[in-house]
Amino acid sequence: MKISPPPATRRAAAGFSLVELLVSVVIGLLALGFATRMVVSSETSKQAATGGADAMQNGVVALFSIERELAQAGWGLNDPLVAGCDTRFYDSGNYALLSAARGAGTVTPLASVVIESNTGASDRLSINAGSSYSSTGMALVANNYLATAGAIDIDRAPYGFNGTSTVIAGGDVIVVAPETFGSGRCSMAMVSQVVAPAAPGQNQLFIASGGNNRYNSGNLTIAYTSLQARLFNLGPAANLSFHTWSSSQGFLKLRATNLAGASAAPATVTDNIVALKAQYGLDQRAGAAFTPELGMQVSNWSGTMLDADGDGTAGSAGDYSRIAAVRIAVVARSRNPEKPSAATGLCTATTTAPTVFGGVAVTLAVTGDSVPWQCYRYRVFESMVPIRNSGWRPTAS
Repeated sequence: MKISPPPATRRAAAGFSLVELLVSVVIGLLALGFATRMVVSSETSKQAATGGADAMQNGVVALFSIERELAQAGWGLNDPLVAGCDTRFYDSGNYALLSAARGAGTVTPLASVVIESNTGASDRLSINAGSSYSSTGMALVANNYLATAGAIDIDRAPYGFNGTSTVIAGGDVIVVAPETFGSGRCSMAMVSQVVAPAAPGQNQLFIASGGNNRYNSGNLTIAYTSLQARLFNLGPAANLSFHTWSSSQGFLKLRATNLAGASAAPATVTDNIVALKAQYGLDQRAGAAFTPELGMQVSNWSGTMLDADGDGTAGSAGDYSRIAAVRIAVVARSRNPEKPSAATGLCTATTTAPTVFGGVAVTLAVTGDSVPWQCYRYRVFESMVPIRNSGWRPTAS
């Protein structure tokens, strides 16, 4: 006799019902969706945090690099005869001085800091310094110098110019400046030989071109009158620190006279720096109130050179002697862009463009980017650096 199991047992043996399966699937999908949202949210938070860390690191490196150079800016260039002088500069390595406006014209000033201001876009910042501890006016031009001569007669024995024996291989960089302030142009060259006098009054510095004399074209190209021009020694050519900082294509870049491979074209210092801005801090005190030996004071901040000394010409040589400080700002962005919103297709990582110096706009878009600038996160780094060598000038008492 066959005995059938009770109805409840038959239902249990038959497995899940369709309703139970559907409920299980719904619960599973809800759990999967919740887990997916958690993973996506976690990844988004991680990406934002990582991007912020990238921007922080790059910005700190950029700011520190420029700050360190500004602390030494102007060494050897702080004499009023040199600071701001429109200077002829030759370099076989193809480094070039920045140009600047002077009245209605354009000059190439030799100064501690020169800013090429670009409205909205990034600025270019030139920071210059020599290395000689005897960079004051060391000698006078003893005889008329013709613009094409390959040697300069000076008024004393040529000690202090990289040696004093009969013939010594040269290497110091010199600046020849008119003895009367603002009366003409300056010229830079490299001493190729120092020749001790064979007879009284025969003291010469040679500026031959070729070989290792990278700053020489063979002559100064500017004529100077006897006893009306002075020579300044900026130290060995290998230590001449003329640097130009810029931001291009999302990179902080540097051109330099004393870094191999960085003279003709800029070398990359760090990435994801999308903007560089700078401003002069000018001391505009007038007359006897201007006492640099007692300390410089910032009267005004400006991205372009102003008529700081009140002589009626904006960007004159005297204005560059009024640089008391420089204010710099770099804008760094995250390494990786964030994804656009699935709903709108727009990026919202940054909705309002940051500004610098309390309201100065900067351009954040990088040419060639496949995504808008709003897809990145940004950090602004600012600093103010006193130009200490501006106050330590030879004329200060």
